[in-house]
Amino acid sequence: MFDRVTITYRGAKYEIGRGSGFYGVWTAGGARSQPLERWPETPEGWTAAWSRFSNIEAPGTIVPVGRNTPPVTPTAPREGEDTGQYTPRVAPVLGGKAARIVAAALLGAGVILGVAGLFPAYIGGASLAHQAEQVTSHAIYLAVWTISAVLILLGGTRLRLGALLGLGLSAVTFGLFLADAGTALFASGSPGGGAGLVLSLVGWLACAAGSVVAFLARPASAPAPAAQPAARPATLARPRGAALGPAVMVVLSGLGVAAAFAPAWDSFTLRTAAGQVQSLTAGNAFSNPGLVIAGDVAVMIALAAVVIAAALWRPVRHGAVLLAGATAAMAAQAISALVQVGVTPAPAQFGISSAQASQLGLTISAGLTPAFWVYFGFLVALIVSCVWMLFTPHSVLVAPGEGYGPRPDDSAEDSIDDSAGDSIDDSAGGWEAADSTATAAAGARDGDGPAG
Repeated sequence: MFDRVTITYRGAKYEIGRGSGFYGVWTAGGARSQPLERWPETPEGWTAAWSRFSNIEAPGTIVPVGRNTPPVTPTAPREGEDTGQYTPRVAPVLGGKAARIVAAALLGAGVILGVAGLFPAYIGGASLAHQAEQVTSHAIYLAVWTISAVLILLGGTRLRLGALLGLGLSAVTFGLFLADAGTALFASGSPGGGAGLVLSLVGWLACAAGSVVAFLARPASAPAPAAQPAARPATLARPRGAALGPAVMVVLSGLGVAAAFAPAWDSFTLRTAAGQVQSLTAGNAFSNPGLVIAGDVAVMIALAAVVIAAALWRPVRHGAVLLAGATAAMAAQAISALVQVGVTPAPAQFGISSAQASQLGLTISAGLTPAFWVYFGFLVALIVSCVWMLFTPHSVLVAPGEGYGPRPDDSAEDSIDDSAGDSIDDSAGGWEAADSTATAAAGARDGDGPAG
């Protein structure tokens, strides 16, 4: 049974509104337990729903309902159109094409600054380009931000996908860059942070700003059949039925990754020619200066927040893209740790000069602690969950004009009795894709249309 039904427009016979994760058409004044027809809660879904509603409702009878209905203005009637019928329109948050270009430009500038930051000194006089484990993770960040910029520039539904991808990555990397800045400030000796760190920080800021601008953008389109009703404060919905289990798996995997990020990952074994052996670990998040700890904690909090938001996000494909951005940052950390194992540690890292190491016959080998493999296991589970969310088939239960929908011969009640039992199930609150081609064909526009 559907709950939280909000009717936004009503006519003489029918009414249109929003349920939990869908738009629907009901009989005016009738039971709200199940709609006559339903569409995904996307801009395309609303366009299709409004097109169907306005076609079956008597001209001139549609009126807005309730205080939450967005302000509407009549659109200029097309040739042959009844002037008593109007089309609601909602103004974009930010201007259409201009906002898209600004967002993509900010991301592009951030990527350029990030690439430039690979070569000057980063921390302690060494550049990222000369540290295999460091340049690998930064290259992954820059690649994901580049993909985000391209999606934003393409516009349409890809605009929102690019924005979410960039937001997920920017949220998690904020803490990573903060930890790097803290390491530079509290580095013993001189120099601390170099031009590479400054360029990378400014690049992160530009990429984060571009992602936010794209997320707020609602590209204006040419006059369309209808506009989406006022959005909820957040596009979140509680998983229900069969969707609850996968959502719990996503959240548990993400929280596991966040928790396993804190312990030490790096293990070192020092052996002398005399047979003396000493084992050390490094990388514990809470054995650093305060600002570095703050950065590591920010990473864990941001990841947990993104994972929970992604699990509740509707459409689910958009939540998967948000999660993909955050997961890319955490995967980069794991890859960086694996690359570091193949690099021979320098004796100076442990306060031993090269001369002393030669005199002692010192050899140093690097490895990974069990905590890293716990992290790696949770990370794999999170990646699998993200891919599952991204490629889960659509769950559009009834397409416009099919099944038991109202027909011009007013036989809606008969068709409800015949099909309702087969068409309504608990998947209404489940994983639903962002854009349905079945509903988009009913009137969605491409290009600079609503981003979704």
